[in-house]
Amino acid sequence: MTSSVPQQLREMNQRFGALAKAAPQVMTAFRGLMGEASKSGAVPAKMKELVALAIAVHQGCADCIVFHAANARSHGATRAEVAEILGVCIEMGGGPSAVYAGKALEAFDALATEPA
Repeated sequence: MTSSVPQQLREMNQRFGALAKAAPQVMTAFRGLMGEASKSGAVPAKMKELVALAIAVHQGCADCIVFHAANARSHGATRAEVAEILGVCIEMGGGPSAVYAGKALEAFDALATEPA
């Protein structure tokens, strides 16, 4: 990754902010959806963020990987839990998922060592 993971997260949030100014109704609705979908219920928020991270890996969305790695970490996910989830990603997605799984683990690790 060319810039630090915390910097990538800041840049992604800036793009979201710009989009929110350009399309406020859509982004307000999307943020509401994100909040509802990711809050704890029958499934804990940490697990939901691990699922979101897995989907981000499968989709190959670099910004989504950073975003959900950060959220998984903030909800208490451990490196071991992330590694197991990434193993499932590789099982289901093969080579491309292995490439993005490496990026996800790198992002998760970087968020532990660099200030946000």
